[in-house]
Amino acid sequence: MISLKYVLRNPLPVLMFLLVFSFPLLLSQVFAQDLASFSKQVTPHTLKNGWTFIIVERPTAPVFAFMTRVNVGSAQEQNGMTGLAHMFEHMAFKGTPRLGTSNYEEEKVALKNLEDAYQSYQQAKFEANADPEIVTERYEHFKHMQKVAGQYVVKNEFGDIIEREGGVSLNAFTGADVTGYFYALPSNKVELFAYLESERFLHPVFREFYKERDVVMEERRLRTESRAIGRLLEQFISTAFIAHPYHHPVIGFASDIQSYTMTDAEAFYRQQYVPSNMVTAIVGDVNAEKIIPLLETYFGRIPEGPKPEPLRSVEPPAIAEKTVVLKDPSQPFYLEGYHKPAVTHQDQPVFDAIDDILTNGRTSRFYRSLVRDKKIAVSAGSYSAYPGEKYPHLWVAYGVPARGVSNATIQNALRDELQRLTTEDVSDEELQKFRTRAKAGLVRALGSNLGLAMYLTDYQMLFGDWRELFKYIERLDSVTKADIRRVAAQTFRESNRVVGMIETEASEPVKTNMNASGGPQ
Repeated sequence: MISLKYVLRNPLPVLMFLLVFSFPLLLSQVFAQDLASFSKQVTPHTLKNGWTFIIVERPTAPVFAFMTRVNVGSAQEQNGMTGLAHMFEHMAFKGTPRLGTSNYEEEKVALKNLEDAYQSYQQAKFEANADPEIVTERYEHFKHMQKVAGQYVVKNEFGDIIEREGGVSLNAFTGADVTGYFYALPSNKVELFAYLESERFLHPVFREFYKERDVVMEERRLRTESRAIGRLLEQFISTAFIAHPYHHPVIGFASDIQSYTMTDAEAFYRQQYVPSNMVTAIVGDVNAEKIIPLLETYFGRIPEGPKPEPLRSVEPPAIAEKTVVLKDPSQPFYLEGYHKPAVTHQDQPVFDAIDDILTNGRTSRFYRSLVRDKKIAVSAGSYSAYPGEKYPHLWVAYGVPARGVSNATIQNALRDELQRLTTEDVSDEELQKFRTRAKAGLVRALGSNLGLAMYLTDYQMLFGDWRELFKYIERLDSVTKADIRRVAAQTFRESNRVVGMIETEASEPVKTNMNASGGPQ
């Protein structure tokens, strides 16, 4: 039998072997193990402050990768403060008192004066009877203090150090549920990793905060306000969720971006970036016995802090179909979403099967029906975790109409395929293809250090145990035709549906009344 340990270390040769010799059978054998071989490579370690580490020894090359997930996203934000999780992601690259500055003692004073100036300006701006002259005067003082603070900044020093020392794939992301940070380094740079990553979460400096806020505002313009699909999705998701904070856009609402302050961001960081709210996987040419003392030394410096309170809001059951129509000069677009449970629910593998059967490749039902046979769409697909996955969310299907085809035609074709799932069993071939593709895709992903780190932290954060990854693999084989019909019937109901579409129509361009910094016009 091929060991899981060998698969993870040598994914390409194994995949070639499996493709030739009984692919489905051997994949089942690979994942049917009791985790014994893989567990020998894994050392979980939780610091006294609550930070959980998962160390995987895979010495196939002198490199390692890590992934840190912070259990915070846009769902943890308050009204009026949307976008702060994404904003701190930007701040995490700005450095520390030791990195990113030419003189921190003087910069620290300048940053305090800058924040005092901005708070004074914002107070004047939000007065019920704001005096335009006072607002302008305070704004100009704020801009002056911004220049003073900016003279101490050493740009991109954090990233430059990582790249200079051989680091690659330096990046981060923010979603509705989590914020993630990752990169890879040569294995002889483990202590550098421990220092840099602990330092930026122990002593983040919010330098260039308001300049970066302008960058985020421009990012919002490019992703949302300047794109018809971006505008539609924002309206679509805010309509789908009336209570749960999944209705917050990850990047934040424009007025919130233009109004939150450095003080707000620091308070959000202190509340959410506590060790018990963070999980890190380190995978590659590392030795657990040697690296744990480094983790204790560097990451153990971070104060414990109270774990954030869980969300209280629960989205009420859907009782009515909702429709959002955006009239825009762009091409038509159609999507519809259905409320579904969190990915930790026992039926998640069934939803994954539905996704695969409907949209995976040129043999999928959506492609064959809408694109190949009827030629009414240029593309069609679905997504099973929108906008997040930790809490009940949406399963979404979409179609891009071909020239001259209406959204109504796409709607009817999509719903015909969804209805088929509720009344007819899928074929044995479709079900087996799903299982095989899901397992093969996972083997490929786990073949890289970073891919494995991402999976382990995801399952550790969602389930509280990285081993659930392998239990999920086992659950793929338990999905039946009856399960698919049952879940489809429960989910694809009119009262559980949210519809969004773009209808092509000439219109005036979207205008905004504020500049990027939120300053006076």
